[in-house]
Amino acid sequence: MNRKIAVIGLGYVGLPVAVAFGKRHPVIGFDINEHRISTLQTGVDTTNEVGLNELNEAQIEFTFDSERLKESDFMIVCVPTPIDAHNRPDLSPLLHASETVGNCLQKGAIVVFESTVYPGVTEEECIPVLEKHSGLKAGIDFFVGYSPERINPGDKERTFTKITKVVSGQTPEALEIIAQVYRDVVEAGIYKASSIRVAEAAKVIENTQRDVNIALMNELALIFDSLGIDTAEVLEAAGTKWNFLKFSPGLVGGHCIGVDPYYLTHKAQTVGHYPEVILAGRRINDSIGRYIARALVKKLIKLNLPVQGAKVTVLGLTFKENVPDLRNSKVIDVIRELQEFGVEVQVADPHANCNEAFSAYHLSLTAYDKLTPADAVVFAVPHIEYVNEGWSLFDRLLKHGKGIVMDIKSVLDKSSKPEQIHLWRL
Repeated sequence: MNRKIAVIGLGYVGLPVAVAFGKRHPVIGFDINEHRISTLQTGVDTTNEVGLNELNEAQIEFTFDSERLKESDFMIVCVPTPIDAHNRPDLSPLLHASETVGNCLQKGAIVVFESTVYPGVTEEECIPVLEKHSGLKAGIDFFVGYSPERINPGDKERTFTKITKVVSGQTPEALEIIAQVYRDVVEAGIYKASSIRVAEAAKVIENTQRDVNIALMNELALIFDSLGIDTAEVLEAAGTKWNFLKFSPGLVGGHCIGVDPYYLTHKAQTVGHYPEVILAGRRINDSIGRYIARALVKKLIKLNLPVQGAKVTVLGLTFKENVPDLRNSKVIDVIRELQEFGVEVQVADPHANCNEAFSAYHLSLTAYDKLTPADAVVFAVPHIEYVNEGWSLFDRLLKHGKGIVMDIKSVLDKSSKPEQIHLWRL
């Protein structure tokens, strides 16, 4: 392979991509975040996706100078594609990245987008920006492809090189080059999609499918809670059938499952289709945080404990266990709802960055050893540090070792629960 690779956006997706290529070829790693670049230059990855040894093994020149992109003829764009406050796609990071790339685009270059989008974004939104800022013509002077990211934050088994890579290209010739470039580093193999729109659609439905399935589990959890049945026990029993899909209820946040379906539903509505199942699933999943908070309030009332002024400890703020990723965490919904009831909430998380938590949610984290005994504990995110302690975790966290424990993901062994603890599981 004789292509000079640049990766634009060095977050949870872009950095593993850059490292994989950097182990075999020199790579330019670009990000607009100067702090991110400076930490990577010192061998520190604050996302914990890549270790120091891997960074040292990779030939990556980390830079925030966009002029360096002019040295590349194969650019991989890995910037975030979030939603706004109204759950509409926010393409501004992607379009700004396209502008940056366009200003540095050379004849014969290939631009591959990995950011999750709805079908049509690459060709209808990104290409016009690339053409405008480069003065070049797509499909003639330069070429575009789309290869959806499949990074799972915190997963050390299914890493970038071990996941089948879907690729697509603007022309058959561009597709073949893109496939060859990725084939050089992806051990799991390459799948050539028939078009860019097919590849875009394939990505956006991967997480939509998971979202709908989890929504079903969450709705079942609401039903079983009303019936006084333990959802985890029901799912364990049902899971003995060979074709039962083993999904679990829970808070659905993060940068993918809680976001991607809105990209698809937005596009669907622009062509006159109202996606009822997908949006119903989104409504259910987005309501779970408030439901958990209200279930705790009901527990307090039943135990004749005051709600206003009650102290509750929330363990975990990141969107999933054992990662520092705070993006779109739904734990904040539990916290805000409890605060609306006048509950005093203290939050601890061994993986979350305190400054990022305050910046994202105006929330001050409390160090674990500074937590004061509470009336209830919401075990929101089962970080390994907490799980390893088991029930002994609550000896100090609860007042006199007794009170309410809300085990959101049902990770505690119910059979060994201390008598003085009132357990609630989603």
